[in-house]
Amino acid sequence: MILVTGGTGFVGSHVVHALRAEERPVRVLARRPDKHGRVRDWGCELVQGDVTDADSLRRAVAGCEAVIHLVALPPFSSATAIERTMTQGTRDLVAAAEDAGVGRFVLMSALGASEETVDVSPYYAAKVAMEEAVASAAFEHVAFRPSFIFGRDGGILAQQIRIARLSPVTPILSRHRMQPIWVDDVAAFFAGAISREKAPNRTFDLAGPDRVTWGELHERIRKILGKRRLTVAMPAGLLKAGATVGSVLPPFRGAPDAISMLDHGDNVGDPEPASETFGIRPIGLDEQIRRAAA
Repeated sequence: MILVTGGTGFVGSHVVHALRAEERPVRVLARRPDKHGRVRDWGCELVQGDVTDADSLRRAVAGCEAVIHLVALPPFSSATAIERTMTQGTRDLVAAAEDAGVGRFVLMSALGASEETVDVSPYYAAKVAMEEAVASAAFEHVAFRPSFIFGRDGGILAQQIRIARLSPVTPILSRHRMQPIWVDDVAAFFAGAISREKAPNRTFDLAGPDRVTWGELHERIRKILGKRRLTVAMPAGLLKAGATVGSVLPPFRGAPDAISMLDHGDNVGDPEPASETFGIRPIGLDEQIRRAAA
């Protein structure tokens, strides 16, 4: 049995679907199991629980041979919420998995998370702490650090396509580069990590073949959509000022930190080790846009 946390979300639902396509037994942690009939229809076991509830994690992981841990909060969440859900939640899950005799633990980290970025945002700091908790455990582990994950049913690409279709002006949020990867490719890597012999105790970048700035991303979107739009580069100072104003609202307490992440530097990596280990070649950006726009 494979326990998947975050299995009802955007990326998680694709990971769960990929596992079930291989006829692997899957148990999905969910706060409200009754709301996820589609996951149950795929043949998954749904168990009630939450990563902030250590007792529910112990119940969920009982009898499992592997864990895929995908839970994370948006980068604009408050530092307190990130610490409670991501950092402490992962430590509690690791402890529960060790006690249950789990053999392999697969973690969703993030490209850009490193000792050099722990002071950039609580989100990066939490991802580093999560990696450390998993790496120090007794079981085998695999950590993936994806760049921006694109898909048709979630993620930032769908939002950017809507802007290009509906707005006469497109704001460019950052001058830095990204290396987007399609969600189904991400799911294939996670499914492969459960049993691939060369994967354990390694950390892999997950990224597509194209490195583009945000401006270049919108150029490609407009070309594929056949739209002509005015673009406006948003100065980092203006974005941070707006984020500071927005941070007075509880859901956006961490907005300045999210802008700091965008402005910190390129979000790119080396996808070759992952591709060589798992035999997966992610699709290119133009095809990602075409699929999301269909």
